[in-house]
Amino acid sequence: MRLADFILRDMEAIVAQWEAFAATLPAAANLESPALRDHAQQILMAVAQDLTTAQTREAQLEKSIRNAPKLIGAPATAAQTHALLRARSGFDINQLAAEYRALRASVLRLWIDDCEPEVPHLDDMIRFNEAIDQALAESVGFFSEQVDRARNLFLGMLGHDMRSPLQTIQMTALYLARLNAGEQIMGAASRLINSGARMQALLNDMLDFNRTKLGVGIDIVPSAVDLAKLVVDELDQLRAAHPQHRLDLEVAGDTRGVWDGQRLQQLLANLVMNAIKYGAPGAPVRVVVTGDTAEVRIEVKNSGEAIDTLTLTRIFDPLQRGPHREDRLKADGSLGLGLYIAREIAKAHRGEINARSDETETVFTVRLPRRGLLS
Repeated sequence: MRLADFILRDMEAIVAQWEAFAATLPAAANLESPALRDHAQQILMAVAQDLTTAQTREAQLEKSIRNAPKLIGAPATAAQTHALLRARSGFDINQLAAEYRALRASVLRLWIDDCEPEVPHLDDMIRFNEAIDQALAESVGFFSEQVDRARNLFLGMLGHDMRSPLQTIQMTALYLARLNAGEQIMGAASRLINSGARMQALLNDMLDFNRTKLGVGIDIVPSAVDLAKLVVDELDQLRAAHPQHRLDLEVAGDTRGVWDGQRLQQLLANLVMNAIKYGAPGAPVRVVVTGDTAEVRIEVKNSGEAIDTLTLTRIFDPLQRGPHREDRLKADGSLGLGLYIAREIAKAHRGEINARSDETETVFTVRLPRRGLLS
């Protein structure tokens, strides 16, 4: 008997084995029979239909490298919906994949036993494995997307809910600092203020990261600003926070444009802090702002050890760290998102950011269209 006919004839027996195996998985402890059988029949129907569909060698090759044709606007497949429900039921990706391994083994075993004493059709077995691999790939891909989205939503809500108690801590610390109640109280208040500011920066980075991962992007509120004035103000604050570091500024040309001033100050702070952390001790960090007819450029330069080529190619990726930076990042306690967020802010302004590094200096260059947000 051909495999497609066997699947359709013995559907109930196959699904019963699927249910029996699913019930052994840890996440299935509280699931009833309908949930354990979830979409098994639809998946098997899709496999049987695939087995009976004519397929050229070229189409088979394309499918093997995951280039199977997809219908534009088509609803989620049974395998994708199955993955979504398994994710909501608490299955992990290993348990999801185990279901498909068990399904593959049970179908082939039952079919081969049924074929005896005849020899099973080899082409059916190949096509069946291809179809199961396709269903597994759809399930795993959709499962991963749903888990990532759920995690990002959770982190976003957590970050949002943490803002209120953190603001209370910061306001209380400022109140204590103004009491002038003695050196001990002032010292404790100062530590609270500094720690609160650090927590606020980490929280802002986490929220911005989650916005980009959820597809929302960096929030931008554009207005007419003079970038040079914004840079002067931000560098003054950075000098106050890091008096042991020298921060130099050069400005040339027209630096006016339509941007989100606070976001560009955040971008600059991230680049300057990166230069302070990894630049040569005692060497100045230089900021150069240059305006021409079409754009304004911000360059942040520091001397020090050159960044290797591999690290440079992924330096703006989130949570990507070069081996020579790991110890300093751990000591700093940052999330490693500063450069990623800087890039996202530049992109939100329809600009770009790049980096170059050699034995002489490391330079991060931001290019901002002067009226990009209005075009």
